[in-house]
Amino acid sequence: MSWVTMFWAAVYTGFALACALTGTSLLSLGGHQGSSVLGWAVAAGGALAATVCAVAARYGLRPILRALLWVMCVLAGMAAFGLLMDMITLMFGQAVDSWASAAHHALAAAGTLLLAATARSDHRPPAAAPLRAHCGASGPVQLAACIGTVAFLPYATMKLVWASGGTFAGVSGKEMRAISERNGASGIWLTLESWGLDATALLAAIGVFLLWGLVRPWGQVFPRWTLFLHGRRVPRWLPLTPALIGAATLAPYGVLGVGYLALATAGVVTIRRGDFHSSGDALLVGWIGLAAFAAYGIALVIAAHSYWLRTTPAHGDVERPPAVS
Repeated sequence: MSWVTMFWAAVYTGFALACALTGTSLLSLGGHQGSSVLGWAVAAGGALAATVCAVAARYGLRPILRALLWVMCVLAGMAAFGLLMDMITLMFGQAVDSWASAAHHALAAAGTLLLAATARSDHRPPAAAPLRAHCGASGPVQLAACIGTVAFLPYATMKLVWASGGTFAGVSGKEMRAISERNGASGIWLTLESWGLDATALLAAIGVFLLWGLVRPWGQVFPRWTLFLHGRRVPRWLPLTPALIGAATLAPYGVLGVGYLALATAGVVTIRRGDFHSSGDALLVGWIGLAAFAAYGIALVIAAHSYWLRTTPAHGDVERPPAVS
């Protein structure tokens, strides 16, 4: 695993150096490009990761090397922030704000997984560790899933009101469609809106499905309604990959956003009205959206952690898939 991660680190370093030398920014926020100096910092981090992996491959994974890998894993996870937004924008807008920034997010996300796998490569759970695979999550975890689900209801309702032509927060469905067209929404997005459906509401429904798959037994063994897949084991990476990408994006985005809205509500900062008729309308919509992202993102973190633990067999244990209805 160290050699695979070292190869990723070399690619990551080369990509960052190319961006730094050409003056290409790796940071794009709402169409605003950051300084290209970030490329040099990213290249330095990639070079350090490659060096640590080379030393680990040659001399073994010492405690100091493992600690460095975890630190770099956290930094790579922070650098991957925005990958989910890139995917959604590409899917429905057919473009992203910056291809270099999107590629950086994707490489950083891959690095997060590889660095974590390398840091745990010689880790073995205690022989007495219980194996709780093929069972639902604990009560508190399922409660978190309920909260994450309910938090999306106001958001989905607001979006569907606009998609069906209604008015919310002083903005009509017709105005919202014009805003979507002006922002470069794809034909798929606009077609769904013409049918009274909102793409983000559909994505929220998929997100809720993923959340419950992480906490219910059918997320580990395909249930009967999956037809020819019935009884087969669900590969761990299948739910965990989108869960980790979603959690790494939505949890910090939602939590920081809620903090900003709290300051705006208290009058400490001023919120821009953007496409809305007043700052109050923008604040209302912001609370509905960001509170949903924060609650869902935190629930996804909790559910993904539970799924990881419940599907990690203890050393020497053999899993046997049960019948799941």
